[in-house]
This record gives sequence, structure tokens and C-alpha cells, in this order.
Amino acid sequence: MSNKVCKRTSIAGQALIEGILMRGPKKTAIVCRKPGEDMVVKVEPTGTMSHGAWARLPVIRGVVSFWDSMKFGMSALMYSADFMEEEEAETQSRFDAWLERTFDSEKLEKVMMGLALVFGIAIPIVLFILLPTYLAGFLGNSLPSVVRNLIEGGFRICIFLAFLYVTSRQKDVHRTYMFHGAEHKTIACYEAGLELTVDNVRTRSRLHPRCGTSFLFMVMLISILFFSLFSWSNVWVRTATRLAMLPVVAGVSYEINRFAGRHDNWLTGLLRAPGLALQRMTTAEPTDDMMEVAIEAMNRVIPENEDEDNW
Repeated sequence: MSNKVCKRTSIAGQALIEGILMRGPKKTAIVCRKPGEDMVVKVEPTGTMSHGAWARLPVIRGVVSFWDSMKFGMSALMYSADFMEEEEAETQSRFDAWLERTFDSEKLEKVMMGLALVFGIAIPIVLFILLPTYLAGFLGNSLPSVVRNLIEGGFRICIFLAFLYVTSRQKDVHRTYMFHGAEHKTIACYEAGLELTVDNVRTRSRLHPRCGTSFLFMVMLISILFFSLFSWSNVWVRTATRLAMLPVVAGVSYEINRFAGRHDNWLTGLLRAPGLALQRMTTAEPTDDMMEVAIEAMNRVIPENEDEDNW
């Protein structure tokens, strides 16, 4: 069956542990379940249009989208982690006991959410921004600044690709990648104007041009161009420069990804190609029960006005 697109939606999703997050213009839905069990649905009245008109301005909307994906994504991941099959510890650690004595359940949840958000933002920055900068620092001053910046960009892409490859080989992560595939196929089914059923979703492609994987790879490429404009200095200045430019890089990358997702021609096909290739590692064909979870999440965030979620 053809994967013809009738509409391009701004509804975006994220694979979770035994579940899926979907964000529409006015609502965010989290749907989780263990295999063979009933779905648990959590809907929040906060969507992609909740920030106001200023957050939809070019470039700024990319920064806002990047922040929201980290904030809501980490929150949803922690929520979905409760549905993992875990063996309960027979004894409570001293640290756990101290946490329970120090914080009540509501405060403890906020503390853990804050820590998760900090680590969720810090780890990608350290891995994909700071680590390549420090590795390139070992090159010394024998090469021109532009060349060293390009080599740093090469390190950044290699680390990113290695990270995707290693995680794709982990059995525990593979199931999450199957949910990722279910999310993509469900969004594609909705964009094709088909009824959201398992049979229809199954026929769609698991690769989607507006995936977060494509966006992250675009960030890697754009960072090479932006960072190459700055001459090298000491390691602390280089680090500060990279961090200061990150919002700009994210905003510009979002606009390029948005352009590539809204048009179909040779140029946009070229821009989409690397991200679609990477999705072969970060997505897998889902099972029927996974597609049911994705459909439920999607139905919860589709707006009443069909034009509100146009990309």
C-alpha cells in the first residue's frame, strides 16, 4: 500500500518504557501497559501550543520544542519506568531510607524529576558537545582553526553514531525501539487520512521524516558549521562558546528539519536521507499490542479542529 501523505501533522511522539508519549497542540498523553495487561492512560491539558504566540516564532520555536521534548520526555520516561518488571529489593538501602525520612512522597517525586531533567539534559551535552571539544583539544595548534573545528565535528558525529549503534544492540532497548516504530507508523497512518486501526497502522512505514533522531543528526551537522566560525582559544572559552551557541544551533536545525518535512523535492529528500537511515537503527517493527498503545495515545491528542495540528 502507498505511504502517500494527505496532511503533515505537528503531533509528535516519543517511545517510552512499555508505552508511548504523544503531544498534540492542546494535550499531552502518556499510554503505558505491560504485555497482556490493560492500558493505563494519563492525559495532561498541556500541548505544543501552550506557550503562546511568541513560542511559534521561527528559530525560537525550535529552542522551545527542544526544551519541551527534554522536559516532558524525561517526565514521561520516569512515569513509564513504573511499568517495568522489576524485582523488589528485599532490603532498603540507607540512601532510600534517608530520602523517605527527608522528603514526603510529593517532594521526593519533584526532587527525582528535577534530577532526571538535569541528567537528561547534561548527559547529551557532555557526550555530543563537550567530549568532542576536549578530544579535539589534543590536536594542539599545529592545524588551522577551521580544520580542527571540522575534525571536532567529525568526532561529534562518530560519537553520536556509536551511541545509536550500541544502544540499538541492547535487548532491553530494542523493545523501546519497537514502540518508537509504532509511534511513527501511527502518525503516518493519521497523516495518510486512514482510520486509526491496527490493520491500517501496520501498513505504514516505521521511518518518519520529522523524527527526533533526524533532528538530532541535523543538530550535529549544523553545529559543525556554526562552531567552525569561531577560532580556537583555551578549553574553557571553547566550552562556553559551544554551550552558548547550542540554543541557536537547535533553533536553526529545527527550521531546516521543518522545511525538509513540509516539502517534497530533491533537496528536502537529500536533507531527510541521513535521518531516515539512522531510524533503521532506532526503530523496529512493532507488535499489535504496541500499535494499540500508540493508537490510544494518538486518539487522545488529536484536536477537534483539524487545522490546529497542521505542521
